[in-house]
Amino acid sequence: MINQQTNVKCSNVHQRGLFWFRHDLRLHDNAAISALCNAVSEVTFVYIFDDDNFTSNAFGFAPMGGHRKTFLIQTLVDLKRQLKKLGHDLLVVKGSSAKCLVELLKSGHFSHLGVSEHCGFNEIAQLNTIKRFFKTLTVIETATFGLFDAQTFPFSIENMPDVFSPFRRKVEKHCKPLSVHSVIDNLPCPFTPQIDACFLLTLDVDLPGPSASSFVGGETAALCHLNTYLFDWHAAASYKETRNALDSWQDSTKLSAWLANGSLSAREVIRQVQYFEETVEKNDSTYWIYFELLWREFFHWLQCKNGARWFRFGGIQDKAPSTKHCPEVFARWCEGKTGYPIVDACMRQLAETGYMSNRGRQLVASCFVHELQQDWRYGAAWFEHQLIDYDVGSNWGNWLYLAGVGSDPRGHRQFNLQKQTEIYDSAGQFRNKWL
Repeated sequence: MINQQTNVKCSNVHQRGLFWFRHDLRLHDNAAISALCNAVSEVTFVYIFDDDNFTSNAFGFAPMGGHRKTFLIQTLVDLKRQLKKLGHDLLVVKGSSAKCLVELLKSGHFSHLGVSEHCGFNEIAQLNTIKRFFKTLTVIETATFGLFDAQTFPFSIENMPDVFSPFRRKVEKHCKPLSVHSVIDNLPCPFTPQIDACFLLTLDVDLPGPSASSFVGGETAALCHLNTYLFDWHAAASYKETRNALDSWQDSTKLSAWLANGSLSAREVIRQVQYFEETVEKNDSTYWIYFELLWREFFHWLQCKNGARWFRFGGIQDKAPSTKHCPEVFARWCEGKTGYPIVDACMRQLAETGYMSNRGRQLVASCFVHELQQDWRYGAAWFEHQLIDYDVGSNWGNWLYLAGVGSDPRGHRQFNLQKQTEIYDSAGQFRNKWL
């Protein structure tokens, strides 16, 4: 644990570490920082604004849209402030991740690179590029994303179940969530490498204070919201009954955005939920928060198993759907002009806020694939562009599932939009608000 390490001497410049923040933008429960800092005497912290996130892709738009970018910048401002309290800085650079890392590692003569393990296809490819380029670099890669380390599973990732229910049963029987690492209270000496100013990104943003009813980026806001949700509202006690609400802040946890960029640890969530169960109430709803985090875990590791197949038209089943891409139909869906009121209301909510409820996501995806007969990959890519809580495993995994080419054993799972409307918006309040 980081707060148990002894202060290291700054004279050993040969043990110099670069910590590369990716989807772990926090100081609490960050075993990757701990692992690097225990091995070096000097450390630099960096985050890279990768050009690929803001360049038009094969689907015709940039992967990261405005909502997530704003949330990310707020998160980085908060992280920079937290590091400053510990006598350190956060370098934020822009460009190609691989090229920026090469320049930083060379200019700073780093002996170690610390990074959180991530199962995303691009994340793995970027890190492998660095490993090939720097043969003598010590890379310390540590699991921080979810509740478990792959080594704790009763199966190898190559042999993990492709369906959620058997995955859940095995994990619940054989595994417990890993312990939370202590909050950082000391670090090795700071080191600032020489880097061309044109690569540096200035974060000139006024960070709003933590809010009880909106997404504000950063670890500070994340921990504040978690505490409010559990111990002020006691909302966890009714989560299972209320989680399908389309447009109410307190009816679901709203933790997904902070979990997605790692400003909140999934293990910390479970630790706090367990404390809630001990001190307030334990019921099916509190278990269901853990259940939903197991879905997140499942998709995270399943993408690792499948690699590039995660993004293919035929999905992980290598079974091409009978759908196509029509630019006009796709545009109407994006704009909330499909003619299906519940779908259009959800899509307009997404465009304005960067958020959509889990139930809403299922309905608009089902409509996109089944009623509109569109190529599911364009829907997944649009969600990636718009969602404030985008993460590659959960987003693409759920779209694969709804398109019938993923982990759903039934396949072709279609929602009755009229029936769903009657259940979740019987009075028309949600449709009236967004239409």
